Amino acid sequence: MTSPVLSDPMRREVLEGLSRASKELSPKYFYDERGSRLFEEITRLPEYYLARAERALLERWMRPWVAELRPRSLVELGAGSARKTRVVLDAMRAEGCGEVFVPMDVSAEFLLETAKSVRAEYPGLRVEPEVMDMTAAESVTLEIPTPTLYALLGSTLGNFYPPEAVELLGRVRSWMKPGDALLLGVDLRPGSGKSVDVVEAAYNDAQGVTARFNLNVLRVLNRELGADFDLEGFEHRARYDPAEGRIEISLRALEDQTVHFPGSVIVSLEKGEEIRTEVSCKYDRASLAALAEPAGLRIHRWAQDEEDRFALVEVRLDIGPGV
Repeated sequence: MTSPVLSDPMRREVLEGLSRASKELSPKYFYDERGSRLFEEITRLPEYYLARAERALLERWMRPWVAELRPRSLVELGAGSARKTRVVLDAMRAEGCGEVFVPMDVSAEFLLETAKSVRAEYPGLRVEPEVMDMTAAESVTLEIPTPTLYALLGSTLGNFYPPEAVELLGRVRSWMKPGDALLLGVDLRPGSGKSVDVVEAAYNDAQGVTARFNLNVLRVLNRELGADFDLEGFEHRARYDPAEGRIEISLRALEDQTVHFPGSVIVSLEKGEEIRTEVSCKYDRASLAALAEPAGLRIHRWAQDEEDRFALVEVRLDIGPGV
């Protein structure tokens, strides 16, 4: 089954990105069923501290935060397997307030499997999966009870350049009603709690799972657009840019490449040329606030782990004092 985002707009977006002086692809095309499973594997790797740190924060803070907000609905953007989301759902169930869960993702197959497993684990919970590209969705189509907790976990916000992150936060804000909240999981910038080496290792694992995940985007383009990328002709690269405060992930051509698309479209790459496939921005409180405020949101709660690696953040529409 082909995801709704993999269509003519995909061809236009891909070819536009590959025509730039610095070639680039959207990371949303990683996430077919195979890519989604590879990412789930990444989250279990020893180098990938982000998932462990985020889960520990969720387990520490969800009960008291949910007790205050008492959300009747949970809407998760980029839900994936919703493995960590179970911590939020458990807190909602314990507080007796959870009625509806709306997982959103671009991979239809993976999302429907997630919805099936959540229904089995949480009898009585209404689960309404939405196959959706979060970068293009303008509204939540379901009628859901409020207050609603929106969630964008896994450092997903970091995959967007700042203007795009503001746009995404503004889109979520347009869905929110007074009393709603947005839960963010964000990776912190290197500093006293972690070194650049630790950050880079999270994207260059010893088992090569992240490399396979990165190369999967070319597999998707070959299948969905009829391109003929030679996957063995590229290598995975990931490095931290301290000036930009982000990891930059790319595929580097090992030799001169000529890639064909149907319609006699040819994309040429020189040996050593890179295609940027993803960024992973890292934050501190000030840089995150600089994204939230233009989108009409305000940091309400901020909690980070003891090693200053990762933060769990709640943002709201209200203008009361944050904590």
